[in-house]
Amino acid sequence: MSTELDLAGEVIELVRRLGGPAAQAEVVVTRADVALTRFANSFIHQNVAESGVGVRLRVHADGRTAAGSGSVVTPDGLTALVERTLAAARLCPPDPAWPGLTPPAPTPSGPPVDEATAYAEPDERAERVRAFVAAAGGLEAAGYCRTALRSSAFANSAGHSAQGRTAEAAMDGIARTSGADGVARLAADRLADLDGAVLGARAAAKARAAADPVELPPGRYEVVLEPAAVADLLQNFSFYGFNGKRYAERQSFAEPGVAQFDPVVTLVDDPLGGSGLPFDVEGTPRGPVTLVDAGTTRAVAHDRRTAAEVGAVSTGHAVPGGATWGPMPHNLRLSPAPEAPVAVRPDGPGAGGSEWVGGGDLSGAVVDPDTAALVTGVRRGLLVSDLWYTRVLDPKSLVVTGLTRNGVWLVEDGVVARAVRDFRFTEAYPRALGPGAVLGLGRRPVRQPDRVDGVWWEAPALRLASWNFTGGASG
Repeated sequence: MSTELDLAGEVIELVRRLGGPAAQAEVVVTRADVALTRFANSFIHQNVAESGVGVRLRVHADGRTAAGSGSVVTPDGLTALVERTLAAARLCPPDPAWPGLTPPAPTPSGPPVDEATAYAEPDERAERVRAFVAAAGGLEAAGYCRTALRSSAFANSAGHSAQGRTAEAAMDGIARTSGADGVARLAADRLADLDGAVLGARAAAKARAAADPVELPPGRYEVVLEPAAVADLLQNFSFYGFNGKRYAERQSFAEPGVAQFDPVVTLVDDPLGGSGLPFDVEGTPRGPVTLVDAGTTRAVAHDRRTAAEVGAVSTGHAVPGGATWGPMPHNLRLSPAPEAPVAVRPDGPGAGGSEWVGGGDLSGAVVDPDTAALVTGVRRGLLVSDLWYTRVLDPKSLVVTGLTRNGVWLVEDGVVARAVRDFRFTEAYPRALGPGAVLGLGRRPVRQPDRVDGVWWEAPALRLASWNFTGGASG
């Protein structure tokens, strides 16, 4: 069987033969093995596995650029892919902004691949589902457990090539009672790091604590956002704020060199710090990129085209469809500045030191020790588990509207007092994390899975001075 690098070389040779020596080409070949075990009503109802090879080709010929993809890797299939991509290029408009191919360059080693995760059996995922359901203690449970292995190779007609492998595991589940849901999610490089019992117990405890909520009026509240909610902020920062195409088009809030965030905020895109490949779809080597350093915006993500447009260099963030969507960081980590302690008001109750924090009817159920130091400093505010159905109203200022879900609680005098009905919110995400707006960060980042394997958002809990809730459950 041909390796991915062999197949990439075959495609480049076909472009030379069919398109002539002046045709420039780059190709990515990816062999993917993705398996998913889904459960609902506390039973596994689907176990699926997909294994296949995909080929993405981009050619630049006679001043015009076109891209194509295919999954038939026979000689005839590869020839057909090259022929139709060259034909498409002839019909495309001229591309005067073509940035050229990535020149030969050393590619870093990717993160080590856990072979047990890469080749996990269905019963290994099922065992974690069984543990999740058992720990839910009779509550209705639903979710999935996923494992994935990707092996990818790149080659272009400039003589550059690269290859890498990556594996990932993820679990996402809810427990439900009396119309209230609790959630627990985790992504990891190793399936062994996913404990279904721990996740199921956490989801069930949160669901029980979210029952019988009261309705509060809309308004601005101090909030503690749990890692699942913070992940939505990171995702929108990635797609809109730190996207090099939007930055070049002046549709991003990002201003490199300006202190746009609170000094405790540091954002780093780090594909090699988790399940990421060591190169992007243009073959540019990848590594950690600091987007925000102690509150100051330092960079945005670039591919070769957006970098050339603004006089920068590619940061290794080219993605399929980047001409439309732009380059985006997909492995974004929020961490506190090294010297910044977790902020706790001196007049607030002290943080508990046990595994679960007591002091109120619900605190022990919904507050873990990392979040406790944030919650105990809140005189009156809200603890928010999750955000969803978020939509951008203004891309430039990144004003987002959405809903809370999977648990909201009123915090009074540092104690989680009672469950609250869900809110609609409308908030400018950069403003919410702006200078003076972040009152504290947790010390333990938690990696949250995305719908697509290899994409993740890692953050601790986050305490913010103000969050704008614009509607309650009644409207």
